[in-house]
Amino acid sequence: MAEGTVQSIYRYPVKGLSPEALPEAGLTVGGTLPADRLYAIENGPTGFDPSNPAYFPKQRFLMLMRNERLAALKTDYDEASHTLSIRHDGRKAAQGDLRTAEGRAAVEAFMASFCADELRGPAKVLYGDGHSFSDVAKKVVSIINLASVAALETAIGQPVDPLRFRANLYVEGWPAWHEFELMGQELTAGGARLKVIKRIVRCAATNVDPQTGIRDREIPQTLMRTFDHMDCGVYAEVIAAGDVKIGDSIGADRLL
Repeated sequence: MAEGTVQSIYRYPVKGLSPEALPEAGLTVGGTLPADRLYAIENGPTGFDPSNPAYFPKQRFLMLMRNERLAALKTDYDEASHTLSIRHDGRKAAQGDLRTAEGRAAVEAFMASFCADELRGPAKVLYGDGHSFSDVAKKVVSIINLASVAALETAIGQPVDPLRFRANLYVEGWPAWHEFELMGQELTAGGARLKVIKRIVRCAATNVDPQTGIRDREIPQTLMRTFDHMDCGVYAEVIAAGDVKIGDSIGADRLL
């Protein structure tokens, strides 16, 4: 079995906004990376109940598939204070403690203006204790094989920033598309173990340059045309808790 190395680790404290690079992360059984997709910004009323948080499809929130302008924002999240800072065009545009009504209102007011023509209702910051606003109902860790991204670059004939895929773990050292051979298998990643459960079907969000917010690639179309699928990366469930850090090995444990 091929063994890879964790090249980088990212989380997305607010769905659709900037990634946060981490040197390491503590994984818990059945959980996401800590604070991954902890918040989301509602695009029109969803009926989300913070006391009984439930999954909603990503179309109910501001997100890159439809709201590519979000990539032009640079955000920082301070986990200790729950403060989100938003910069646009090199200037601070908004800041607020997302635990407080005042802090959420500051972020919501900016988003209401910034995305005014794309909103179907108030831009409301959502949070549910223990909830992750993932694209899938299960709490998962997303994994991208950098060799697969390189194969896609060759097919498209242009550079492809791996951050287009907004994954948690980026792996180097695996052959291209090796991640698809791991379906149903257990992986050891640093001190944690994960079970690969699903291939990730890619949407138009990957066409957006994560630095500029410009739609400048045809990722799903190229995947389908060249490889006869629109998948890149896999979802995995954490089945044994542990820490994973940059430079850790990651590979199949055993076939289930």
